[in-house]
Amino acid sequence: MLEHLLFFILGLAALTLGAELMVRGAARLALTFGISPLVVGLTIVAFGTSAPEMAVSAGAALSGSGDLAIGNVVGSNIANVLLILGLSALIVPLAVNEQIIRQEIPIMIGASLLFLVLALDGNLSRGEGALLFALVIAYTVFLVTQSRRASKAVEAEFADEMPDTSSRWDAHWSVQLLLVAGGLGLLVLGADWLVDAAVAVARAFGVSDLVIGLTVVAVGTSMPEIATSLVAAWRGERDIAVGNVVGSNIFNVFAVLGFASLIADGGIVVSEAARNFDLWVMLAVAFACLPIVVTGREIARWEGGVFLAYYVAYTLYLVLSATQHESLPAFSSAMLGYVLPLTVITLIVSFVRNGIKTPPAA
Repeated sequence: MLEHLLFFILGLAALTLGAELMVRGAARLALTFGISPLVVGLTIVAFGTSAPEMAVSAGAALSGSGDLAIGNVVGSNIANVLLILGLSALIVPLAVNEQIIRQEIPIMIGASLLFLVLALDGNLSRGEGALLFALVIAYTVFLVTQSRRASKAVEAEFADEMPDTSSRWDAHWSVQLLLVAGGLGLLVLGADWLVDAAVAVARAFGVSDLVIGLTVVAVGTSMPEIATSLVAAWRGERDIAVGNVVGSNIFNVFAVLGFASLIADGGIVVSEAARNFDLWVMLAVAFACLPIVVTGREIARWEGGVFLAYYVAYTLYLVLSATQHESLPAFSSAMLGYVLPLTVITLIVSFVRNGIKTPPAA
């Protein structure tokens, strides 16, 4: 058991370091070849934080652990909104850019809804995986095309997101290629260690692959998003904190699940437990962003607290359900009968009182 826990921790460390090296190398390489910081920020940096999810879900799909692949993506998307945005908003209320409200959040909701519809038959086939992966390509092309019309302020914001370019040791393209190769190698190795260890620990404790994927693995692979958003919130770069989460969720559904379904033999089986509960939670969490951000174009501290409380409640429900604890019925009744309706009423009252805030005139 200690050996599995050690490899789990080593796998997380390798994933985190690998993602950092790959993003730094790829971003510097792109800048070396004259690609604008804006385009690099919209593609390599934004999607690079989801590289651990890609590596873990692909490894799980190849090893036949479909529940782990699905749980990793669903759990990461839930954690990204409830845990990461909740913690970030507690540090400082998060301003939400108009483009995120008008474009990225609806795309995130659409991606979550499409995933749910495709998974209802209990399988993500290779054809459906190809569809999802084609959508991430189309989305990336759309972002790059849109970036050509971006304002100087937006360009400056994404330039600030780039890895530190003041150092000289990685200035040559050959070093940058080595960083990319080394980062990818660590991602593959870390994913292999993490998946094997997670499956072994889950089976030792009698916990399903799905629950392990939804909790420990999901939070572990979301470490780059957690670090990026918390640091951005602490520095006052509040748009980056929100945009990083929303962009990662879109990439997780389109690219991570699409690629994992493509390489899995016969696609990925989606368990009944995921179809009946967790996918709906992911969709509800995506929808929850809309009334919060449009009422004040920000995520307030109290709303961040609500997000965080719901993540704790969701995780507790998974643990109680996995262990078939005797308090599960009472906990479920309290959540469904009191907490959720009270939250919905609070959001509706806030929406009616504040209305949709339009951006100030230039």
